[in-house]
Formats: sequence, C-alpha cells, structure tokens
Amino acid sequence: MNAPRTRVQRRPVHGVLLLDKPLGLSSNDALQKAKWLLRAEKAGHTGTLDPMATGVLPLCFGAATKFSQLHLDADKTYEAVAKLGVKTSTGDAEGEVIERRDVPAQIDLAALAVEFTGEMKQVPPMHSALKKDGKALYEYARAGVEVEREARDITVHSLAIAQIGADELKFVAQVSKGTYIRTLGEDIGEAIGCGAHLVSLRRVATGPFKIDQCVTLAQLEAMNEEERLAKLLPVEALLPDHERVTLPPEDAGRFLSGMRRRGNWADHEQVAVFGPDTILGTAHVKAGELIPGRLLAPTEIEQILGTRT
Repeated sequence: MNAPRTRVQRRPVHGVLLLDKPLGLSSNDALQKAKWLLRAEKAGHTGTLDPMATGVLPLCFGAATKFSQLHLDADKTYEAVAKLGVKTSTGDAEGEVIERRDVPAQIDLAALAVEFTGEMKQVPPMHSALKKDGKALYEYARAGVEVEREARDITVHSLAIAQIGADELKFVAQVSKGTYIRTLGEDIGEAIGCGAHLVSLRRVATGPFKIDQCVTLAQLEAMNEEERLAKLLPVEALLPDHERVTLPPEDAGRFLSGMRRRGNWADHEQVAVFGPDTILGTAHVKAGELIPGRLLAPTEIEQILGTRT
C-alpha cells in the first residue's frame, strides 16, 4: 500500500526568482517546480522559453505577478549554435530533417553580422505559440497545415558570429521582443546558401537580469527554505526603468485606496511609487498629479514587511 502524499502548506511569497531553466523542461513545468520548492501561493513567469532552450527565466511570486507583463517588452540576449547544411521541420534539433545541402568552404562572418544587425522583418515560425483564429501555430504545424503568417518588425541590436567547426556557427544576439532565434538561425543559413537549424539555445540576459544572477533548480533543491527565500529579488526589481516617487505615510494610504496625489513631480509615463517602507505600486504623472496604476493590496504590503522583521 502506498503512503499518502504529503500536502504542501502554501504561504504568501513575494518577489522575483531568476531561474536558470534546464534543458528539456517547459517554462511552466520549471515554474511549478520552483513554486513547490518555495511553497508559494501565487506564481507566474515573464514570457516563456522553449523546452530545448536554457537560461534566464524570471519567475514572479505574489505581488510581483502584477508587474510581470511589463517585462515582456524587454530586450533579450541569446547564445546559440547553428548546424549548417541541414534544415529541419521546426528549425531546431527536435524536428525532422527536411533538406541537406553542402556547406561552403569559406563563409564571410563579418558580412553576415552586418546583414543581420538592425531593424528588419521576420516571419514567425509555424512551430510557435502565436495564435491564429484562437489556435496556436504549432497545432496547425503538427496537423501538417501551413498557415500564412505576417512578417513582424524586429530589431537585432547586436550580433557576433563565430565558426566553431566546419559545419557549425555560434552566435550571440541581443534582440528586441518578438524575435525568434530559431528563425534568425535559419535565415543566416539561407544567406550562406546551405540552410541551418539550431542545436542549442541559451538566454543569457533579459532586460536587466543576467545569467550569473540565476539559480538552478538543482541548487534550489539543495537549499533550506531560508536560503531559497534569500534568492528572491524584491518586487521592484521588475521596474528598473521606472521613475521613483516616495510618499509620506498619510499620502501612501490615500494612494493605495486609488486616490490621486498632487505634488511637484515632472510628467512621467512610468513611475514606481513607494511608501516609507516598501513599494506600493505603479503610476504615471501628468500635470503634477500622481495617477495610480497597478497597486499592491494592503495585505500584500503587510506580508512583505512581515518577512523583513
């Protein structure tokens, strides 16, 4: 007879965990594992990584989930390895080989880097989570249906390419939101004239968060609860580009109830508002008025302050 499973006692946890997502695990599976280890009541992530991709995955807990959407627009940096001369159905190593071509003996890496840096149009891959008529593109792809996709504007801010073998390239790309690195690798392969697919993909930065700040699931598992909680960044870590405004206690209470505050502030679209002790929420300033946006609940503030005592 099997022993009954131990029920995890959930608790309020607030903050941001920078996870180094392992290979083969979906972003949601990684989130659920971290949530279980922290015994957190509420959790979410700031955009997904494919199961074959590893690297920086910011996980949001408690009050931080209110600001996770703001991070979707952040620039991201990836390290990738592309196998030349072989195209696959998915653009990565998980797909079936659909074409093989000879790899040129000489490749002008400098010219490639210039060609694929800057603003450009990119057609999203069929094997992606983008929706068409309420259905993810990868669902159509699995059914053998090709759907017309509209090219989207993307920006490759920087691109460094190195040849690490006769038929392999490694590249590091800092890109805007919505850029598919699999597609970038395929396009580079087509520009060379032989096709390509990705054999590895690692996100090394997203917004202000870098890979050396991250913790692995294995490291989390080896920690005690106090050590795990110590890995959490504060909620405001998601608001690095926001103007900071600190309110005195009497104004902080009114602001939390949704009331506008008036002060000598310059107009600003993105403001992080603090009380004497902790963050209260976001706002924008127009004509000297501080206008509330996403606000923390009083219970969330009490819980955050309670963890600091």
